[in-house]
Parts: sequence; C-alpha cells; structure tokens
Amino acid sequence: MAKRYIGAIDQGTTSTRFILFDDSGQIVSQGQKEHEQIFPRPGWVEHDPEEIWRNTEEVISEALRRSGVLPSEIAAIGITNQRETIVPFLRRSGKPLYNAIVWQDLRGADFINRLKTEIDEEEIRKRTGLLYSPYFSASKIRWMIDNVPKVRALNGNPELCFGTIDTFIVHRLTGCIVTDVTNASRYMLMDIATLDWDERMLGAFGIYRENLPQIVSSTGVIYGYTDENGVFGERIPVCGILGDQQAALFGQVCFESGESKCTYGTGCFMLQNIGQELCYSKHGLLTTVAYRKEGEKPVYALEGSVAVAGSLVQWTRDSLKMVKNAKELDELADSVPDSGGVYIVPAFAGLFAPYWRSDARGVIAGLTGFATRAHICRAVLEATAFQANDIFSVMAMDSGIKCTALKVDGGMTNSGPLMAFQSDILQVPVIRPQIVETTALGAAYAAGLSVGVWKDCNELRKYWREQLRWTPTMDDKERENKVGFWKKAVSRTLGWVPSAE
Repeated sequence: MAKRYIGAIDQGTTSTRFILFDDSGQIVSQGQKEHEQIFPRPGWVEHDPEEIWRNTEEVISEALRRSGVLPSEIAAIGITNQRETIVPFLRRSGKPLYNAIVWQDLRGADFINRLKTEIDEEEIRKRTGLLYSPYFSASKIRWMIDNVPKVRALNGNPELCFGTIDTFIVHRLTGCIVTDVTNASRYMLMDIATLDWDERMLGAFGIYRENLPQIVSSTGVIYGYTDENGVFGERIPVCGILGDQQAALFGQVCFESGESKCTYGTGCFMLQNIGQELCYSKHGLLTTVAYRKEGEKPVYALEGSVAVAGSLVQWTRDSLKMVKNAKELDELADSVPDSGGVYIVPAFAGLFAPYWRSDARGVIAGLTGFATRAHICRAVLEATAFQANDIFSVMAMDSGIKCTALKVDGGMTNSGPLMAFQSDILQVPVIRPQIVETTALGAAYAAGLSVGVWKDCNELRKYWREQLRWTPTMDDKERENKVGFWKKAVSRTLGWVPSAE
C-alpha cells in the first residue's frame, strides 16, 4: 500500500514551519523561517501578518522540494498556531488592517483593569475558564477598535474579522473563516461549556459576533480545500486545527485524564488532560479546551502558562551579547555546579500563571562578586524550571491528580542541564519523545484522523516512543532551599511598573 503523507503548518511566535509526516508519524521533510519581532513600545509586541503568510508559502515550497513528495500525495493539511495573537482582516480580500498583536502584548491592560469593576473574576472563570489578563485576545481586539481608525470604522460590519493566526492562514489557503475550539477558548469570549461565543462577554468588550470566525471542531471535519492556484497547486483538504499547546498535548498522545505535558519554547506551557468534565482552578491556572472531535463532547485541560522561557535565552544572546548561541549558553551553564546564588525572574511581560501580575517586571537577584557569566547562564536555564515548578505544584492541588512523570517537548528540551534540573525540582522523571516536534505532529494527527489516515486515538499511541529520560538526584533539603530563594526573588518583581518615559 502506498504511503500517505500529512502536512502540518506550525505557525509559532518566532518562526513558521511546514513539516511533512508520513502515515507512521515520522518526519519526511520540513522548512522553517523566522519572522520579525516588532516592539513599538515597552510591553507591546507585533507581527506582520503578510510576512507570516509569505514565510508560510516559502516553507511549504521548501519542504516539498526537499522531500520529492508531490502535492497530490498529501492526504490532508493540519494547522497549529501561536494562540491569542490576533489579526484584523477583511473577509473578502484577506487584507490585514493592522499588524497582528501578539499574545505577549500588554496593551490591553488598561481596559482589563476597567472591566474588573464591572464583572467579577469568578464570573469570568465560570463563563470562559480564564482569568482577567491582557494575555487573551479580547482586550487586544478592544484596543484595536479604540485605536485603529480603519478597524473602528468597520466595527460591527461583517466584512471585518478578528481572527487568530489559524483563522488568517486557513482563509489564505481556502477562503473559509473558522477557528477551532482550542483557539476560540483563548479569546476570553467563548463560553467554555457551550463552545459558542458568549453574549455577556461580547457585550462587556463591545465586540460583535459578526466580526468573529465560526467556531469548529479540532478534528473530524473538513473546513475547506486548498486553492488549486495556490501554493500547493492541488485541492487538498484542510481538516485539523489545534492551538500550539493543545497540539503538543495531542502529539504527546495525552488522551487520558491525568496525562500531562510541558512545552518549552518561546514560553513554557504545561497542560494536563482533565477529561470531559469541567474543572475550575483555585490556584491561578486556566481551564481550556484540549480538543474536540466532531460529534463528541470536548476534552478539557488545566493549563499553566509562562510568558518567557526560550525567549530569555534569546535575550541573553541578542540583547546582552553574553553568548553566541544556545549551545554556548548550555556549555557555560553545565560548567558550574549551580547558579552561584543568582536567580533570574524574567517578568518581561508581567508574570503569568499562577501569579497573573501584569505589573511585575523582571529581576536578577542574588548577585555577588562570585557570580560569573557561567552562573548567569545557569540561572537563565533554571528560571524556566522554577516557573514550570510553580505550575506543576498547583496543578496537582486543582486536579487532585499527582503526576508521576512529565512528558516534555519543544526546542529547550535540547538543553541537558535544563532538563536534569527540571527533574530535580519537580522530583519526577522528565521524558522526551523521539519526535520533539509535537505541536506539528499533533496538528498532523488531527488532520489525518479527519480523513481516515488513522482510525482513532488509540492507534496513535503506538507511534509514541521515548528518546531520553531524566530522573531526580537532588535531595529534598537542597531542593527546598532553592525553591525558597526562587520565591523570594519572585516577590521582588511584583507591583513595580516604571515609567516608559
């Protein structure tokens, strides 16, 4: 029987990739290209949607050229994307009216603060599964309505669409305007139980239903077909969408309640499958849709989000000029036994879970004359592990499930010192699969299931293979001491917002 191929567009915060998988879940070929990070003001982050689309076309062409696979041999296309990042565009032409406002962007904070006087946070949690934060798409949309004349002029006109990146790319590929439930659950506008836009939340933000995409299932339905005159030159079904973190959960085959994964990329995101019954966090985590198969109830997840993880390594490289690349940072970090008492809390865009403090700012604490470049590099890596531990600890309290191992993926899992330290701090094994591109793999799985490449989720389990495992070696006293100093460092970041002038 001839092999079947599934393509996955993985549109992330710093780059766009297209990965071609075969029907055993193995990578055949891929292309990747970074895009510009635009910082108009402190706390503001934008992307150029047209650059993202050009890069999408280029990486598709590159991967196909390298593979020798014909577009006619591709059974389906899946999409995974950076969540919460929002683009205002015209439905007919697809023309953006403003840059994409990125998930890390804080400009919606003022509106969120005003809204706190009108709606109790517990009502927000029950309706959307989320908490008050400019992290989510709704306040970014409100800012555009208030501050972008072209957007304001069309507010309420059905020609205007506010779409996350999945919506924008699907429209460019097929002309359809949809978003799946995992992305819709990050707008702060969707009812987490009914999976429909919530009238109370729409009214609170002054956003019209007519300006939002149709909400669809993550898998089991074909949204549309690629244009024969487009980048593929073939009519291929687009039939799987998952926000990047839900895609990683899917790619890590975490289909049973209690199974967890943590993705270490630009940010750090830990998700735990909690099944089909809603569970609301009491400790600063989010309830989100993990995925939904067409015709079935949604599966939910608890999530903890960290804004700055891999981007701290980039900052150390690009802004501090301390290292030439991530490999050099790893080598320096591995050359010392600990951080020499240095703790870095990278609250560049405030602190996300479990603190949710947009007024926090980053600190480097514990500096002495003993500290060297190597100690600072180690503190850079340890910062991600400490942030993940903050989430891991409260997730067990909320779900009532003690996680006995953590599946990990993302670019930072290539850092041996980080993964070893993560296992020590969590006190559980940390396991990396053979295929670490689990976001793209999850999107491919969702698309392949939609067209019968795979029968069901149980079949997908047989393709998951362990590659590396790190087990804890640190004693409890040392661990508790380090976590205690981390919490002291975090306390130094809270409630301090300097003037941008």
